[in-house]
Amino acid sequence: MSSRSTKDVGPVPKAGKGAAGGPDDGEAGQDGQAEARARHMVVLKQVTKTFKVGDREVHALRNLSLVVPRGVLAAVQGPSGSGKTTLLNLIGAMDVPTSGTVRVDGHDLQTLTDDSLTEFRRRNVGFVFQFFNLIPVLSAVENVLVPTMFAVEPPLDRALGLLERVGLRDRWDHTPGRLSGGERQRLAIARALVNDPPLVLADEPTGNLDHETGGSILDLFEAIVREGKTVVVVTHDQEVARRAKVVFRLRDGVLVGEGG
Repeated sequence: MSSRSTKDVGPVPKAGKGAAGGPDDGEAGQDGQAEARARHMVVLKQVTKTFKVGDREVHALRNLSLVVPRGVLAAVQGPSGSGKTTLLNLIGAMDVPTSGTVRVDGHDLQTLTDDSLTEFRRRNVGFVFQFFNLIPVLSAVENVLVPTMFAVEPPLDRALGLLERVGLRDRWDHTPGRLSGGERQRLAIARALVNDPPLVLADEPTGNLDHETGGSILDLFEAIVREGKTVVVVTHDQEVARRAKVVFRLRDGVLVGEGG
């Protein structure tokens, strides 16, 4: 489990200058850059991501620059094919940009080796997926412990504590097939938190849930943010956007709007 503190995160800047028009911390001196790194969880500068499909190139992201402050709930919206999931994969070090720079929690991801990227993901990022991605033959507590499988001593007490926090302590021995959709998503959130990452990335986490259950998932995300963590959610759900501190809107791989 990471020893990173989630309490002393410093002031949370409002979205605005240096975000929609591109990060501006490069204009400051070294002290200013250090301060910006402390305030910003995610900084993308002129990021382009191109995929080869047959004999043609598909531009998933085009010269994208944005800043996600620390300690906020941020939403990413846009129609299908706008580049939302590609953006999430780049922030989560699951993919690398064709050009541009991606900095997350002070790490310039394009400078890291494959082994370092794997370690970065393990320590710094928790993932929550629309379809949960739980292992059906494992119990709830075993699913929570999956990200710690290579630990010498898996943190069983922490896993049980997280299950209690998400309201599943009495279902610790249930397999995912015995849980409701909302319970599975809460289990997925507990799994995302087991390594105590400063950043949680969620891809359509309320997409398969009813309004009330989706609201309870957002309540959990807001509680995580109050602890100092940063949560970035890709979503079509307008309720997520309403409750987010920062909202980024993409279309055809381009940032077309930002607000909060």
